Amino acid sequence: MSLISIIGVGNMARALANRALAGGNAVEFIGRDPSKAEALVAALEGATVGTAGTAPAGDIVVLAVPYASAMAVLAQFGNALNGKVIVDITNPITPDFTGFLTPEGSSGAQEIAKAAPAGAHVVKAFNTLPCDVLAAGSIDGRPVDVFIAGDDAQAKARVSAFVDSLGMHPMDAGALPMAQALENATLMQLGLITHSVKNPNLFLGVSVLR
Repeated sequence: MSLISIIGVGNMARALANRALAGGNAVEFIGRDPSKAEALVAALEGATVGTAGTAPAGDIVVLAVPYASAMAVLAQFGNALNGKVIVDITNPITPDFTGFLTPEGSSGAQEIAKAAPAGAHVVKAFNTLPCDVLAAGSIDGRPVDVFIAGDDAQAKARVSAFVDSLGMHPMDAGALPMAQALENATLMQLGLITHSVKNPNLFLGVSVLR
């Protein structure tokens, strides 16, 4: 299995770590507030605490912070992320859910890739999943689909293998610019949750007619 470093200590970080540990992966938490990371580790047997700004132990590094904080995190780590697969789970959506914080024609993942070291590979994943859906992993016995976008085939293969270890179903959506569609999908989900579904645990999946 893999050693996964998770930057962030929120609900998504905890849900992802729970599934990762259950799937036989090792997990390192890194947070701005070491006490919060230590509290998570105390609650999750098998996880460890890393140090912000130093090289993460994992070859896969999950960026589990709000998009508004992502660039500051990348600047703090700098070249310590060189050679890593950076999994971007963020959604750069405005607080009023009407648009995006990113430039037109770009995505959060593409902006993160621009700011990351040249030797790092950014893969978009998990952004369409609410934390409770991520924690569940499957619905009525069907593994939840995890959409993936990235430019490096080997990096996507490694993330896909990680998703498999979580008991979930990786779905390759294409190159990194497809992250724009995945972030738009989350915006649509928020609209559905607000106006029709009235349940925050809405998620998207793929069914194929045969």
